[in-house]
Formats: sequence, structure tokens, C-alpha cells
Amino acid sequence: MNKKILLWVGGLILLLMFSMILSLMIGSVSVPPKLTVRILLNHLPFLNLEPNWSIGQESIVWNLRLPRVFLSLLVGAMLSVAGVAFQGVLRNPLADPYILGVSSGAALGAAMTILFGHQIGFLGQFSLPLFAFIGAIISLGLVILLTSTQHIRSNEILILAGVVIQAFSGAILTFLIALSGEKMQSIIFWMMGSLANHDWIDVRILLPYFLVGLLYLGTQYRELNILALGEQAATHLGIEVEKKKFYILTVASLLAAAAVSIVGIIGFVGLIIPHLIRLLTGPNHRILLPISTLAGALFLLWADTIARTIIPSREIPIGVVTAMIGAPFFAYLLRKGIRREH
Repeated sequence: MNKKILLWVGGLILLLMFSMILSLMIGSVSVPPKLTVRILLNHLPFLNLEPNWSIGQESIVWNLRLPRVFLSLLVGAMLSVAGVAFQGVLRNPLADPYILGVSSGAALGAAMTILFGHQIGFLGQFSLPLFAFIGAIISLGLVILLTSTQHIRSNEILILAGVVIQAFSGAILTFLIALSGEKMQSIIFWMMGSLANHDWIDVRILLPYFLVGLLYLGTQYRELNILALGEQAATHLGIEVEKKKFYILTVASLLAAAAVSIVGIIGFVGLIIPHLIRLLTGPNHRILLPISTLAGALFLLWADTIARTIIPSREIPIGVVTAMIGAPFFAYLLRKGIRREH
């Protein structure tokens, strides 16, 4: 098993490094690969290369594209790991923060922070992730409340509950947009999802959330494997089921909310990646968690690269790219689940 993890992780890391170089090269202004690598190496403390590039090329690679690349890696990894946790705890392959309305709740919390930020500014740069997290937790609690009344959480009921919460959050968001005036553009940003106009500050804000969330969920792989056997079996094996589910879902919601607070709503990453990796490597969360982390980062890196290069001199929201890939995949999974139940 350790050899299997090392092979997968090693292969994905190499693919990730290669993809990062390609993404840094590609854009409205292309930078040759050798020059891109030299610019990156020149920022290492123990190297001092002779510059054979312009100030503009260095600014494009280091100040514009590299923070965006790192941000896409962080957000993709966070959403993917959150998806693994949601699917594992709820034992549902269709569960993820976007489908269940958690991302919409986080966006609502972020929008309210933007609109009423002057009243909560004492929290500084932590205001946005904090209130996005509160919105995400409220949405998750409402979904669980809606599905627990019948003590059943089938695919259809979870999805319908998620649709209800998304619709309600969307209605409030639309109302806030109507009231927002000059802040309308900023709020609409959260609804579309984009990695444009971000810098190293945003990377530094997200990094602690990612590290804490990944560290905690990475230690819970045994519990996730046991929960996959069913709540009754987990109880017999000594797991405090409700408490453990609460902790895991809270941390997963924190990951999703922090990502949404910075880049807006990006759907289907937490649905597609964990499901595909589970098909390739099996259901063991000891393997699933680290590989999904890398695969999610890789997926969103290429989704963002496509979003900013597919139309010359223009950029489409990254949420459009992930939805165009994820919506057919979701429809396939839903259709497959309905056929199985009938």
C-alpha cells in the first residue's frame, strides 16, 4: 500500500510541476519555457543568475501568473479534500460542498461581509473567511436538518435539500445585489468564481486554512474508512459517530468556505475528483485523501489555464469551465444511481 501511495503521489507531483511550468508560459503574452524556469530559479536565495529577460517578463511570471497558479493549486486541493470528507461521512458519491449548498452559503456569508464590512472590519483579513464559514455551517446544518427528519439520506433527498438551500441562498444573494449599489460588482464576483486579480496576500491567507484542514482530515482516514461501513458498524467499533461526523464535516466546510471567500463559487471540483480517484485507487481514505489533494490541485490549475486562454485577450469565469465538465459528470452519476436503485 505504501508503494502504491508513493507511485501515485510521485507521478502526480511530477505532472503538477510540469503543468505549473506550462501554465506560467501560456497566456496573452507567452514566455519561453527556458526563460520561465530561469526567472523562477533566480528567486531562490542561493542562486544569482545573469538576467536575460525583460522586467516585463519577470513581472508577468512572478507577480501575475505564479500567485494565480499557487492559488489555483490551493483552492483545487481544498475543494477536493472537502469533497472526499463529505462523500465519506455521508456515504454518498454525489455529496460535495457545491451540490449540498455549502458553497452558496459561504458565498452568502462573504457577500454580507462585503456589504456590511465597515461594521465588522475589526477582524481584518479574517473577516471574509470567518463569515463565509458561518454561512457554510448554517447551510450544512439546514441540509442535514431537512434530510434527518425521515432518518434517510438517499441521493435524491440530499440533492433536493441542497437545491432548496442553494435556491434560498441565491434569493438572498440577489436581494443583497439589489441593495449593494457600487459594491454590486464585488458581490457578483462571488457568484461567478474567478482567480483573476489575486496576489500573494490571498495565497498567504488561504495557506493556514489548507494546512490545518488537511492535517486534521489526514489523521481521520481510519475513521472515514470505518464510517463508510455504516453508522451501526462504526458504533460497534467504538466510534462516537455523531461527534466524529460533526468534526469532520465542520473542518471540510471550513476548507470550502475559506476557498469560496477568496475566489467565489467554483462548483463540481469536490464531486468529480474524489469520485474519479476512488474509481482508480479504491475506497481506502489513506490513499484517497493525499491523491485527491494533488489531483484536485492539478484539475483546477488546468481549468484556470483554460479559462484565461481559451478566448484570446478575454477571460471567462473558472466556474464556467468546471461546470461544463462537472454538470455532465453529475448527470451521469445521478442517472447511474437511479438505475441502480430501480
